[in-house]
Amino acid sequence: MFKILPALVIALLTASCASTKPVLYPNDHFSKVGRETADRDIENCMRLAKSAGADSAGSSVGQGAARTAGGAAVGAASGAVGGAVVGAAGSGSAIGAASGATAGLLYWLFSKPQRSPAFENFVDRCLQERGYQPVGWD
Repeated sequence: MFKILPALVIALLTASCASTKPVLYPNDHFSKVGRETADRDIENCMRLAKSAGADSAGSSVGQGAARTAGGAAVGAASGAVGGAVVGAAGSGSAIGAASGATAGLLYWLFSKPQRSPAFENFVDRCLQERGYQPVGWD
């Protein structure tokens, strides 16, 4: 069991880091060039957007730290209240902070990456100029 756990954690972390990409409508241009060329064009447009400065609103690590700290604060407060009820506010606060931080970190790890609207608009426009019809992001 303990030998499988690290492999499972690595697989889950890799899957959670997968980035979102635009979804393309299968118009004539897409049908002519095919999926492989379209994927290359998407990657190229994403690189162009990053080099132009249109990227996520905050760094991925910054978002993770904010979620973890927020979870710790909420957990500490609720743990202190729960601990006060049974006469151990300090212990409850510490347990709540650890639990909240873990919950915030896990939520960040397994949630979809958030892109800025400027980044998505840049990539969509780049793809439209190449003949594609982006319909959303997934």
